[in-house]
Amino acid sequence: MSQQAITYLGDFINGSFQPVTKAEGEILSLSPADTKDMVMKLAFQNDHIDIACQAARKAYLPWARRPLEERKQLLKKLKDVFNAHVDEMAMIIARDTGKPLWEAKTEAQALGSKIDITVDYSIKLVQDEHLPNALPGVEGVTRFKPRGVMAVLGPFNFPAHLPNGHIIPALLMGNTVVFKPSEQTPAVGQFYARMFEKAEFPPGVFNMVQGIGETGRKLVLHEEVDGILFTGSYEVGLRIKQETLTHYWKIHALEMGGKNATIIWEDADMDKAVYETVVGAFMTSGQRCACTSRVFVHEKLADEFTERFYQAAKRLSIGHWSENPFMGPLINEGAVEKYLRFQEIAKRENCESLMRGKALDLKWKGHYVTPSINLVNKFDANSVYQKTEIFGPNVAIHRVNDFDQTMMAVNSTGFGLVAALFTKNKALYEKALLECKVGLLNWNRTTNGASSKLPFGGMGKSGNDRASAHFAIQYCSVPVASLEDPTDFDASKVLPGMNYPVGGSSQ
Repeated sequence: MSQQAITYLGDFINGSFQPVTKAEGEILSLSPADTKDMVMKLAFQNDHIDIACQAARKAYLPWARRPLEERKQLLKKLKDVFNAHVDEMAMIIARDTGKPLWEAKTEAQALGSKIDITVDYSIKLVQDEHLPNALPGVEGVTRFKPRGVMAVLGPFNFPAHLPNGHIIPALLMGNTVVFKPSEQTPAVGQFYARMFEKAEFPPGVFNMVQGIGETGRKLVLHEEVDGILFTGSYEVGLRIKQETLTHYWKIHALEMGGKNATIIWEDADMDKAVYETVVGAFMTSGQRCACTSRVFVHEKLADEFTERFYQAAKRLSIGHWSENPFMGPLINEGAVEKYLRFQEIAKRENCESLMRGKALDLKWKGHYVTPSINLVNKFDANSVYQKTEIFGPNVAIHRVNDFDQTMMAVNSTGFGLVAALFTKNKALYEKALLECKVGLLNWNRTTNGASSKLPFGGMGKSGNDRASAHFAIQYCSVPVASLEDPTDFDASKVLPGMNYPVGGSSQ
């Protein structure tokens, strides 16, 4: 099916799209599902970062001073715009990422839902709190105020939903935003900005600047930026932290990678465990930070699970987004090369290939690969294959029989985003809740597919203890404590030795 290239409008700054007048570089966005499909061709201009940040700074106090109810109403209007353009947004997500249309539509539908959850549910986390007698006779109040200008750097795998998860709570709290989409998915970023244009937000409240990695670097280092909200890889998150080491006043919410484990114990529901783990491992072609990449199976179930998991993986459909397969392509050629390279690394490190991952030559010339499964003969905490996030449809299966040793292996990679445990034994689950070094632990449910009504964030290399989703509104705000005393001066309470008041009594 032939697709027309999307017209590049420029960067969205101060309420309108600003064309690039002095290009410093060019991005040619080809669909990973069909490299003959040129989604969008664009140029970028780095001084637009400064213009956008200045616009966001100028808009900040007027926006923050608006009553909360007015900000809510504008976000509700944005929700209506999101909902009216679900199909168009889904199509652009599918072209830009290659993910199947059914999955792209799920992402597009989540945009409006995030507004409802934030406005009606998450806002309760930052309500004023009044405490009588915080000090004797003095009332204490905790209030939450916005931080200022927030830089949002988006990923390619959920190019609308994940930035939206930062942007909506930031705006509701009264912050202003400068958003840089992934250079892999610029068309989604542009269409997302068009939704704000249609919702008629005040100029400068939301801004969007396109560009490459260096663009993002300039944005996070900008002196007008008060907070950095990032979703992406550990390596990029680490560089952001290093680059802004002396910008100690900037809040960092870094949602990074995962090397997520599923544990299938001897009493697990086999049908459920196989199905859920296939979904967890191969949905979005393994390009989710919460995807399952390691499976620890009790030796009593290992043979049956492995065979059934293998048979299920072989049956997964792979193809162009328009055909609604289960799996689409990887994002680009570099991702394919990395995925195939790790097949060889696993082999070199004495893992047995049960299902070999390979590049597919389909009628659509895209970055398609098959799923892969490797059997790990021996756990090795220093193994490159066993501890590296591949970000592709690969699973390592371990045979285990000791839960404590399994916990040690689960915690060995340095990542700590999400784990899953399949067992009927609640005591085992409660043990894992304490000992598993993750921000999310699911019981008889796969690792991916989190709820926006719950916090989402990892430990170790997976994040910096700034949980997103339901808790995002917390890092978009500053708690301000006040002691409030309306009473008149009482000379009888003057501290010893002060000889106060000077010049006689105030009575």
